[in-house]
Amino acid sequence: MDGKNSLQITRSGTGAYDDDGHAKRTGNLQSAVAHIITAVIGSGVLSLAWSTSQLGWIGGPVALLCCAIVTYISSFLLSDCYRTPDPVTGKRNYSYMDAVRVYLGYKRTCVAGFLQFLTLYGTSIAYVLTTATSLSAILRSNCYHKKGHEAPCKYGGNLYMALFGLVQIVMSFIPDLHNMAWVSVVAALMSFTYSFIGLGLGIATVIKNGRIMGSLTGIPTDKIADKFWLVFQALGDIAFAYPYSILLLEIQDTLESPPPENQTMKKASMVAIFITTFFYLCCGCFGYAAFGNDTPGNLLTGFGFFEPFWLIDLANACIILHLVGGYQIYSQPIYSTVDRWASRKFPNSGFVNNFYKVKLPLLPGFQLNLFRFCFRTTYVISTTGLAIFFPYFNQILGVLGAINFWPLAIYFPVEMYFVQNKIAAWSSKWIVLRTFSFACFLVTGMGLVGSLEGIVSAKLK
Repeated sequence: MDGKNSLQITRSGTGAYDDDGHAKRTGNLQSAVAHIITAVIGSGVLSLAWSTSQLGWIGGPVALLCCAIVTYISSFLLSDCYRTPDPVTGKRNYSYMDAVRVYLGYKRTCVAGFLQFLTLYGTSIAYVLTTATSLSAILRSNCYHKKGHEAPCKYGGNLYMALFGLVQIVMSFIPDLHNMAWVSVVAALMSFTYSFIGLGLGIATVIKNGRIMGSLTGIPTDKIADKFWLVFQALGDIAFAYPYSILLLEIQDTLESPPPENQTMKKASMVAIFITTFFYLCCGCFGYAAFGNDTPGNLLTGFGFFEPFWLIDLANACIILHLVGGYQIYSQPIYSTVDRWASRKFPNSGFVNNFYKVKLPLLPGFQLNLFRFCFRTTYVISTTGLAIFFPYFNQILGVLGAINFWPLAIYFPVEMYFVQNKIAAWSSKWIVLRTFSFACFLVTGMGLVGSLEGIVSAKLK
């Protein structure tokens, strides 16, 4: 047997199991792209026209392109951290936190874990909020169609948030991310559909207007300070729309090998980021071109578009279906971490470790674990409750983007790269990556301050 075949068997295991004893992973380039697109093209795409309107025709596209480049650099660095110490033959790190613990130690693992779970949890809240907004938009669209665009068509979102929560309690019976490839494929198709609809409506509105709206500097304000706050918030929204670093290693852990997982993940990242950047530029720029200073905060629910009403309904239905899957993509890493912790902490507890066969009428049988059921139900209820209490779409996205962008998407991947590749201090590569990290830190700080100011202002009104 030659060395190449020996390396292949060492890395991939034999039979139905991988080299770590886990069941054979079957993910490939296509499934990884689907997972990434599901994670990335979410509710954030709907705020990009508003963000572009705050930054203007120069700042908006430049910010989107810069964020795409930063995200790819981050994913490139992080993909090699899946295995330690060698990126092809080393020991697997199953999650983002596992990698941080191996490379950077316990203290920074605690910080990374807190920020990761805060971002995942906050994104779940944003998805509850966005789903309710889209359900309300469908009802309002039909109302406007029947009664006219000036009719007082208003619908509260609390009931729809509660209904979405019930759906997620049921969806949370899916054991883990390895069983969710079909959810990601459906969700990715839905995200393409509503992105295309938003893009098409924007183009149609530009053609109907006969001119491109907007200006080089964006929407004017009475006070310079207000303009700064809105620009900062727009940067936070754009930062929210891109990074998926907190899910990257979990997605990479679904990939088959050979070929090496890091190679497949880098290709998947390049394809997914290229696709999402194209959509983001189109949705952001055509949305701004269509509405100029009147660009709504949410392109498909802010009612810049009224007709054709059935197309608005279809787009919002696709958003809802996408977010049903997206919520699970962002929640499963928390679920799996808590499951592993509980099993280690209480190895002899039947409540934590026993599974019971359940068969309900008209439904296939499934395995029920009481601890999972209780924890996951509590989790969904808490995200739903907070979404009801803080219903501020753009500001919530800005805060989440700021929290996620620099610490999780830039700082930790750069630090892990330094350790893995033994980069010497003050070497050219060290200086370039440190400068890169500091520049992203400044953007994060601006986005966080602007978005927090927006939440406080909105709550005090």
